Amino acid sequence: MNTLQLSPIIEFFLSEGVPFETVILILMLPIIATFIAFLRQVFGIKAFGIYTPLIVTFAFLATNGIKYGVAIFVAVIVVGMIIRFALRPFRLLYLPRVAIMLTFVSLFILALLVFGGNMHRTGLASVSIFPILIMITIVEKFVTVQIEKGNRAAVILALETLLISVFGFYIASSTWLITFLAQYPWAVLITVPINIFLGKWTGLRISEYFRFRQVIKNL
Repeated sequence: MNTLQLSPIIEFFLSEGVPFETVILILMLPIIATFIAFLRQVFGIKAFGIYTPLIVTFAFLATNGIKYGVAIFVAVIVVGMIIRFALRPFRLLYLPRVAIMLTFVSLFILALLVFGGNMHRTGLASVSIFPILIMITIVEKFVTVQIEKGNRAAVILALETLLISVFGFYIASSTWLITFLAQYPWAVLITVPINIFLGKWTGLRISEYFRFRQVIKNL
């Protein structure tokens, strides 16, 4: 950062005591959100909405490497599914059931961190609480989709969320993009007309071309 030519806007934020990393992450937010909206409107990748993959992306940035973030994400989803099936015979109401699931998922993540420490995986053992909490809260979203749309749809949306978040992680950690935003922070305003264009998108999504390919062939 010392050799980087910063925009006067960025220098103002820094002079007011705002950390450089915080400024960049905030500027990254509309870019990642636009990226998710583009995948949704053009490609038809739904994921768990726009907010969930967005916060998972930032959770990945807060972990000590993408592999640990992905490991925690997958562990949360798998354990959540197992506990949900185990609780079926009890016929519990929604909120108490989710609370029990969060309890077991939290304990499993704690065990995973201890395992990482025993295996000398210091990156896993030292993951901060912020990304862990974000991953754990995904359980409720996953359970809601399971109840409304079934297991298959919930798993597909979870995988789509993971895929988008991984791509978002690499975008947000791009050295070129960080440098560009440090020099031209106003460029994030370009996301506004892009989203206006996406908001008026009326064509078929790419996934729909595959879904309705037989119908399109018969036209």
